[in-house]
Amino acid sequence: MKLITAIVKPYRLDEVKTALQEIGVHGLTVTEASGYGRQRGHTEVYRGAEYQVDLVPKVRIEVVVEDAAADDVIDAVVKAAQTGKIGDGKVWAVPVETVVRVRTGERGPDAL
Repeated sequence: MKLITAIVKPYRLDEVKTALQEIGVHGLTVTEASGYGRQRGHTEVYRGAEYQVDLVPKVRIEVVVEDAAADDVIDAVVKAAQTGKIGDGKVWAVPVETVVRVRTGERGPDAL
C-alpha cells in the first residue's frame, strides 16, 4: 500500500476530489496547510500598503491506496491540480506498512 500526499492550491480541491472519485478512490483526508516553495511567498496590497505574504495557503490531501493504483492516483491529482503556474504544488508517495480500520479491526487492503 502507498500513502499519496499532495499539496495543492485550495481552489483546485474540488477538481482533485472529483478526479479521485472518478477513478474509484473512496476516502481521503484534507488538511489546511501553508508554506512556500520556489516562489518564496508573494506581495499583496491592502489599503494602499504593500506587504509580503511569506506563507502561501495550500491544502494537503492524503489518500491510502493499493500499490497498483498509486500511479493512477498520482496522475489524476497532477492533472486535476495543474494550472501551469508557479505554486501548483507537489505530490509524493510513501510505503504504508499497516492499515487498520478502527471500527471493525480489519487490517491491510480490507481496511481501505
